[in-house]
Amino acid sequence: MSGEFPIVVRGGGDIATGTIHRLHRCGFSVLVLETERPSAIRRYVAFSEAVYEGSWTVEGVEAVRVESLEEALQRRSEGKVPVLADAECSCLRQFRPKVLVDGILAKKNLGTAIDMADTVIALGPGFTAGRDAHLVIETMRGHDLGRILTEGTAMPNTGVPGVIAGYGKERVIHSPADGIMVNCSRIGEIVEKDQVIAHVGQVPVKATLTGVLRGLLRDGYPVTKGFKIADIDPRESEQKNCFTISDKARCIAGGVLEGILSRQRVPFL
Repeated sequence: MSGEFPIVVRGGGDIATGTIHRLHRCGFSVLVLETERPSAIRRYVAFSEAVYEGSWTVEGVEAVRVESLEEALQRRSEGKVPVLADAECSCLRQFRPKVLVDGILAKKNLGTAIDMADTVIALGPGFTAGRDAHLVIETMRGHDLGRILTEGTAMPNTGVPGVIAGYGKERVIHSPADGIMVNCSRIGEIVEKDQVIAHVGQVPVKATLTGVLRGLLRDGYPVTKGFKIADIDPRESEQKNCFTISDKARCIAGGVLEGILSRQRVPFL
């Protein structure tokens, strides 16, 4: 089994999808592990949507939900990326991958250990290179984005998103209450400041600025107050970006690919 799935990626959100997409395109066999209820905001470019939809395609690569490793092998032979709902990594009791990538981006370690694979790579803060993972990839926008760390930790989460067209924290919308998401808008739409884009229970969620609704949590998702639920890009001309992998995700993917090849000297698929 390890020969069939040399690479396991924990998480299928938009940043992890950049890595999964690149590894798949480079010919590597990848198994994606997700939760039963993924909460990706940029859903249209997240392979985690396959958990809900059964199949999800991002830039020509199709991911499919599977229920077992046997089914994953079959789907991989068809050129698909298998996604297994296995947040606890229970399937790793059956095989040991050569590489494990933690792409959850939870800002903390949710159970990844350095002995889970020959090479363990973690994305972002919450991990120490040499203790929790062999390599850590910097995920903070700036000069070091995508840099491979062989010791120490990635920059801590600031809670403030990167600035686009002069807007930073205003771009991200958090839930105003506990409740169930009921969406009024769709990803890719142009929204006006103060426009109601969703409700959480009976509480309206208003756009914080005018721009493209780049990300929006799934309709019907249960949220708590303060939970990140939407993302607006102030550049109204950039609607196409809602449907393609971001520059940040691609940069991080490059760091992961370099990290794998620098440690796994003999090419493997």
